Amino acid sequence: MLVFIFRRTVVPLFLLLFSAALFAQVKNYTVTAPDGVTLAVQESGNPNGRPVIFIHGLLGSHLNWEKQTEDVQLQRYRLITFDLRGHGLSGKPQQDSAYRDGKRWGDDLAAVIEGSHADKPLLVGWSLGGVVITRYLEAYGDARISGAVYVDGVVELVPEQITAHPEVYRDMTASDLKTHLDGERAFLRLCFYQQPDNETFGRLLANAALAAWPMQRAVPSISVSLEKSLKPARVPLLFIYGKHDALVNPQTSLARAKDVNPRIQSAIFDNSGHAPFMEESERFNRELKGFIERL
Repeated sequence: MLVFIFRRTVVPLFLLLFSAALFAQVKNYTVTAPDGVTLAVQESGNPNGRPVIFIHGLLGSHLNWEKQTEDVQLQRYRLITFDLRGHGLSGKPQQDSAYRDGKRWGDDLAAVIEGSHADKPLLVGWSLGGVVITRYLEAYGDARISGAVYVDGVVELVPEQITAHPEVYRDMTASDLKTHLDGERAFLRLCFYQQPDNETFGRLLANAALAAWPMQRAVPSISVSLEKSLKPARVPLLFIYGKHDALVNPQTSLARAKDVNPRIQSAIFDNSGHAPFMEESERFNRELKGFIERL
């Protein structure tokens, strides 16, 4: 009897661990945006599961989503990440014009959806990643996606929604290397209410150092039209904000989004700043899983 119980208990656990290890293997490839920029794409999880495309924020890369791609409960889904233009392993044009037009960012997301052959993916965008989703919706509508999650997403690049840090943004685009790097560090510190450990912060700073300088100068000029993007959207939309966000004003941004589309769902994470998916990852992953299952 003991052996029987042992076998019934251990074998499923072994299969679970084996499956998790198998799914965790990362597939790397590239897709090409309409204007020729090469985009680095990564996949893990269950290749036959519901696709979820994660879109990082300013100065980040696909590495920002490690607490999601390594989560056992999320491994049942097809987890797709990519590096935005000007970031990580993706192409980094040196012309400001490659970043100033928001449609290019939306086109990049469309290229990833098409190149990955993702069927009705859920989009999850952090910070600038929210703008990318919005510009995608503006150009392509919501027919090819199942829903979207904005994580401390930038709704509009306007003063009432973006907290002012003029010295930080000035230093981030400075031509002097030391000033530039100090500005990047200050920006990253502002992302967190619960500061990450030194190893994680060092990796984030390395991500920032990889980001193209022309991109950082051009991003503030990106425009969005909520009336052409969020307003006509019929797929489920979830907006998550950290209560202590020091970069984006949660109340003003959320009020503006819901004014355009009253169907938007929302959640506030009490112990997070600008990055609840890292600061409160267990709750975030649990709520993301629940949202996916309700789609």
